[in-house]
Amino acid sequence: MAKRHLWFAAWLVALLAPATVLADDAPAAADVSADADVADADSDPERPRVPVWRPQGDLLGDLGMLTTRYEDTFAAIGTRLGLGYLELVKANPDVDPWLPGDGTAITLPRRYVLPEGRRQGLVVNLAEYRLYHFRDDGVAVYPVGVGTEENPSPVTDARVTMRLESPAWYPPKSIRAEYEAAGEFLPRMIPPGPENPLGSHALLLSEAGYLIHGTNKRFGVGMQVSHGCFRMYNQDIATLAREVADGTTVQVVDQPVKVGFNGDEVWLEVHRPTENYRDSDRERLWQQVSDRLEQLRQSVPGVEIQRHQVELAVQKGDGIPRMVGERLPQLAAGEDSGRTDSVTPSPEAASPAAEPSPPVQQLWF
Repeated sequence: MAKRHLWFAAWLVALLAPATVLADDAPAAADVSADADVADADSDPERPRVPVWRPQGDLLGDLGMLTTRYEDTFAAIGTRLGLGYLELVKANPDVDPWLPGDGTAITLPRRYVLPEGRRQGLVVNLAEYRLYHFRDDGVAVYPVGVGTEENPSPVTDARVTMRLESPAWYPPKSIRAEYEAAGEFLPRMIPPGPENPLGSHALLLSEAGYLIHGTNKRFGVGMQVSHGCFRMYNQDIATLAREVADGTTVQVVDQPVKVGFNGDEVWLEVHRPTENYRDSDRERLWQQVSDRLEQLRQSVPGVEIQRHQVELAVQKGDGIPRMVGERLPQLAAGEDSGRTDSVTPSPEAASPAAEPSPPVQQLWF
């Protein structure tokens, strides 16, 4: 009966306010059929999922390690453990994501500097493709797929207006036009089931036209692939749909540079936007890091910054938090604080030789 009620609610919302459910992140012009094993993978009750962490100041979680099996890929590991494909790639730059091999040790990037902002409800940081769920007993962190440059996700302060189970998808006119231009047919409504791009559950947001929802295409979770909505693994969105209430706040921020304290320790986390680290992205992040740390030193007396650790964090842009300094006891007035030089990088550090570009994979949903 509960399923029938939620299905009717989804149908009623789409009928009365179609723009709210229409502007979803469907494929531009490609097949919307489900991955063959998505239902089994997302319904496996034995599969380990994301832990709930107690914050330590502004720091959360801990790095983990995994020894791969012969058949593993980063996509499969991410699906199994609740991690995004890109965050695994960035944390393990010397490992082939499609053939890591048997017995390879890889890093599980589960240490985080918390984003700036209100620490309640749901917080999505577009720059790291992650959603933070602030619960009474701690914080759970989930990977999310977000909008592309052509169809970006909004930076907004919204709330959950409705939780939907087995939602139907009503493709907007723009998506149907893309299909038509490619000679494809897309029906006006796709019912719940394995071919539904919204997956098993959805959270309707007050930001008109946007949802947090599941998927029938697991590979896009944790990447920049959608038409603006926030895509999650089905098991993760099912958990959120059970745990969050209508009215829960949803903050969407864009913070590729995060700085925080754990006691007197200063921690820095830097995220490059894509798998390939372009020189222009590195230079932009250098400037953001330099500005952010200067603001910190102006507002918090006695902060000492380790230049080498800052350069390492920006050089890699891998999203791994690093301790880059500490807050020391203040010296007597008039004494030289002895703090380190500005973190403005040397030209050699700011613009190293560009890494080879990996093959670009076209994603349609």
